[in-house]
Amino acid sequence: MLDKIHAVKKEIERVIVGQQEVVELTLAALLAGGHVLLEGVPGLGKTLLVTTLGEVFNITTNRIQFTPDLMPSDITGTNLVAPGSDGFQFKPGPVFANLVLADEINRATPKTQSALLECMQEKRVTVFGQTWPLELPFFVIATQNPLEMEGTYPLPEAQLDRFLFKILIGYPSLEELKEIVHRTTGREQAHAEPRMSGAEIRECHRFARGLPIAEKVLEYALKILLATHPGHPAAPDNVKKYVTVGASPRGIQSIILAAKVTALLDGRYNVSFKDIERVALPALRHRVLLNFEALGARITADEIVREILAQTPKG
Repeated sequence: MLDKIHAVKKEIERVIVGQQEVVELTLAALLAGGHVLLEGVPGLGKTLLVTTLGEVFNITTNRIQFTPDLMPSDITGTNLVAPGSDGFQFKPGPVFANLVLADEINRATPKTQSALLECMQEKRVTVFGQTWPLELPFFVIATQNPLEMEGTYPLPEAQLDRFLFKILIGYPSLEELKEIVHRTTGREQAHAEPRMSGAEIRECHRFARGLPIAEKVLEYALKILLATHPGHPAAPDNVKKYVTVGASPRGIQSIILAAKVTALLDGRYNVSFKDIERVALPALRHRVLLNFEALGARITADEIVREILAQTPKG
């Protein structure tokens, strides 16, 4: 299993320039069976990352461009009159793929956004009272632009909670930009070769869940989660002052599952304190709800989580 995961990482790095943390966190989330929310300005390679993942995993991919006029049936599919028949036939929507890119998800209305709730949690689609299972593995990678907020609809907390990670994509460095130019403006375009099948991804899910985690490491992760709640005794002063609602139980599930896969990506069969610290920020930044005072003081969820990590004892 470790050889397969190492081959996947190497193949992705052959196509994607830089963004090592983004690639590793996205890979960890997918191998843990979770969904990812990518936030970054246009042109930073979000679509290329999804395309490359589809190629290296040898799974089906679909892209949905979210717009204000998009309807739920445009995502899930609908019943249509079948030619030569008196009845209706279900026509699957683009969500019926192993990997779905929900591009600019916050540009669609809440009604349309909610079409993904059942898909992401139960891995199925219900249309006119009939339920259709999605082919496993099933992942959603959603993107949103943090700059253009006009005409957008922020994701509700219930939907944010279904994303295992929220990953922020930054600008590449000078050297990385130079390499991007060389790779994308020449005659040859790099494409990833298949290194893992859908069945092997599901096997990785099962394998990762079986990794042991020491009691002290688990307690450390639990302390971090509980410290996000302003009413908890261990919460730092800034949490009590600026946080309205802390992370849900899905937060600790996300941390533990992602930490197990992170250990595998690092070539280890046990979870360490370092693994917990590495995944805590992307697993919690979208699950900590700040109040108006925090917005006025320009306090971010990242600052809150980092303070919790700095103050939480490992013993």
